[in-house]
Amino acid sequence: MISAGTTFQFLDQDLLLLPQKAIYWKQQNALIAADVHFGKVGHFRKAGIAIPRNMEQDDLAALSDLIYEHRPERVYFLGDLFHSDMNNDWDWFVLWRSQFPKLEIILIKGNHDIISDQHYLKLGVTLYKELTVGPFLMLHHPLPDATKKADGGYVLCGHIHPGVNLVGRGRQSITLPCFAFGKNQAILPSFGKFTGKVAILSHKTDRIFGVLKDKVIAIG
Repeated sequence: MISAGTTFQFLDQDLLLLPQKAIYWKQQNALIAADVHFGKVGHFRKAGIAIPRNMEQDDLAALSDLIYEHRPERVYFLGDLFHSDMNNDWDWFVLWRSQFPKLEIILIKGNHDIISDQHYLKLGVTLYKELTVGPFLMLHHPLPDATKKADGGYVLCGHIHPGVNLVGRGRQSITLPCFAFGKNQAILPSFGKFTGKVAILSHKTDRIFGVLKDKVIAIG
């Protein structure tokens, strides 16, 4: 399935904002995704909460589809790749990784990434707390003060699972996942399906892109 993304030229870079809630970065031939939260299904099932197992596999399948479509050299995960400690879902991730042995995988560690580094390193996943690539500083958490520039570049981050609230003529409302590009940072939507979203406050100068099922639309 070919994804109908929205091209966004920003800081002299060509970014394709994808309805799968990821970015394809043309100049780096790379995918960027935040807050995948693999293992969240297994975490809840381990606690005795009935969650369909296929939700976890759906996220892996969506990521695989993007890789087959765009043929990236690398994937940047902006934190919270795996939701919690080791559970049965890790085996699915290991199997998925074996299908793309030449793909470079870079993880900017988030607050949920508590599995021992050795497990990631064994799979050829490179770990960072933060990383500057081109004009971008890749983090997990947003800036504590978004009015101030970060030293390493324009920030790409996740963590808060941003959403934008839209109100219709009949006062019905819906909150869509969104890409939120502000003055000094962009917050990516959560890639994982089994995650929530929080409506964020934005400024008139922000560029907001709402994510629908099969397309991304410019809102602000």
